[in-house]
Amino acid sequence: LYRRYGLWFRLRKLIIWLLGVYIAIPFLVKLCPAIQAKLVFLNFVRVPYFIDLKRPQDQGLNHTCNYYLQPEEDVTIGVWHTVPAALWKNARGKDQLWFEDALGSSHPVILYLHGNAGTRGGDHRVELYKVLSSLGYHVVTFDYRGWGDSIGSPSERGMTYDALHVFDWIKARSGDNAVYIWGHSLGTGVATNLVRRLCERETPPDALILESPFTNIREEARSHPFSVASTQYFPGFDWFFLDPITTSGIKFANDENVKYISCSLLILHAEDDPVVPFHLGKKLYNIAATSRSFRDYKVQFVPFHTDLGYRHKYIYRSPELPRILREFLGKPEHEHHH
Repeated sequence: LYRRYGLWFRLRKLIIWLLGVYIAIPFLVKLCPAIQAKLVFLNFVRVPYFIDLKRPQDQGLNHTCNYYLQPEEDVTIGVWHTVPAALWKNARGKDQLWFEDALGSSHPVILYLHGNAGTRGGDHRVELYKVLSSLGYHVVTFDYRGWGDSIGSPSERGMTYDALHVFDWIKARSGDNAVYIWGHSLGTGVATNLVRRLCERETPPDALILESPFTNIREEARSHPFSVASTQYFPGFDWFFLDPITTSGIKFANDENVKYISCSLLILHAEDDPVVPFHLGKKLYNIAATSRSFRDYKVQFVPFHTDLGYRHKYIYRSPELPRILREFLGKPEHEHHH
């Protein structure tokens, strides 16, 4: 009897402790919106660990140069520039000046804006750079302030400003070459913020590519697998968890931004995406396709069937991707075939 009572006592203590945590976490998030901001950005997650971002060649990027740019005082961002595979032999052993000059060679440039968590050296990101390089594109990518080895505090405004700075830096060196913007996941929010701003100042990019995009961060947070489970069992979920995101000034309003964008738009989305549900990408496409701002431009949606298993970040594996890009963007000069 004593043993049974002791077991019950310990179990009751555990239940009370779990209940306390269950009640405390939402209030903590509500009182400290910065916690929710960290959960959106996940910039503290460094995957893969132990990689030296100064050495892209360690990730198999032998034709890539690492730069540091300074968008604002007290902000430094780490940038990788991968040249087209056709320039691979020439690029070996070259310095930053050679790489900057190479942007003026007759190859189009893709500015890649990555999603939350990890760094510019993330595995699936590196694999995409290799694919794009083999197709004849320069790829310029960077870690937003607060990510990787970039210095500064993350915010939606700051991330957008960093992207604007890198875009202007590319344009100053790329001559008449086409410059495309590619955003993935959370990076689609940065991409539409950037392109809206570029269109408003009448310097639009040559095209915008959104991979696994959402409509806005609130709708994405509500559709996330964790949230879907929580909304069923947690009263006041929106008030506790979603309102603090807005309070933190985080909107990433793709659905609003596309109404002010005037350049060609390509949306890529896998049907089995577990992070950003497919229906959000489709919804964004429907908003863009009926927007007056895209009247004179191509708007295309390419779904990838569940059976392919591309999920949230493996669309780069698609053997169809080169054809999709070629048909949408036109054939880059000096395309390199392995």
